[in-house]
Amino acid sequence: MSGLIGLDWGTSSLRAYRLDEAGAIRETRARPWGIRHLPEGGFDAALTDITEGWPRLPRLACGMVGSRQGWLEVPYMDLPADTAQLGSAVRSLRAKDGLDVHIVSGLRNPQVADVMRGEETQLLGALALRPALIPDSTWILPGTHSKWARVRDGAVTDFCTLMTGELFALLRQHSILCAGSGDAAVDPDAFARGVIAARDSGSAGAFSRLFSARASMLDGALAPDAVPEYLSGLLIGEELRSSLASNRFPHDAPLQLIGDAALCARYRLAASHFDLDLAEPLLDAAAHGLWQIACDIGLVNTGSSTAPKEISSW
Repeated sequence: MSGLIGLDWGTSSLRAYRLDEAGAIRETRARPWGIRHLPEGGFDAALTDITEGWPRLPRLACGMVGSRQGWLEVPYMDLPADTAQLGSAVRSLRAKDGLDVHIVSGLRNPQVADVMRGEETQLLGALALRPALIPDSTWILPGTHSKWARVRDGAVTDFCTLMTGELFALLRQHSILCAGSGDAAVDPDAFARGVIAARDSGSAGAFSRLFSARASMLDGALAPDAVPEYLSGLLIGEELRSSLASNRFPHDAPLQLIGDAALCARYRLAASHFDLDLAEPLLDAAAHGLWQIACDIGLVNTGSSTAPKEISSW
């Protein structure tokens, strides 16, 4: 039997894909076992559990599993980088079950001291799904640490990180802004008010408007349970405002989205207040990116007579 087991292994979660000989996803599993929340037995135990009952196929992983705190540190590759270059940096280790786990490196942007792990594989998978975007495209990958990225001629040429999701969590849980807010309620109007406040903040930026969340609640203009929605809109709106103001990433064509459907829906709603067009998000892009890299390094049999490339083992 041929195919691939792809692992998207991040800080807080683990997602596994079983792909068939054509690269189609046959089954997906998820566990709350990021590199900081492993079960007893560590990485080996997590891998054994999430792949139980699956055939013994080649395994390729991306994400924080290759970080300094991961299973095996794989050095970052500098920009620009495409599938072949990422494939050349893959490293491997021998798991307790006797099979290797191959790990994709992340990317480093030496111009602005920025890094990514996992998103580079998502980008390559997205390009495989939408090849018309290979020549030139701009991508947004919302998350705890959102990424904006530029692709040219199939290579990632630039990216930046915005800590939108982490800032929201910190403000939601540890600041006075949400004190007394109770359980957050879905409130599109409050979310839109936050986006518009960020959009209209001008050169001062949305951080100059943060306390408006508290003041509006005290004045009775914002219900306590709506404060988190307002903050969410304010922070996502600031991500859009600041990124567009920098003119670093072209936005004359629709910006592409990769990520969780619900979170991407928020970004699309926020973008409408900037007269900005965001495409429908791509799902499971990491799995398709892992497949592309696996094919390039000869880890899977695609009917080609090309010999597998050498992969460094540790």
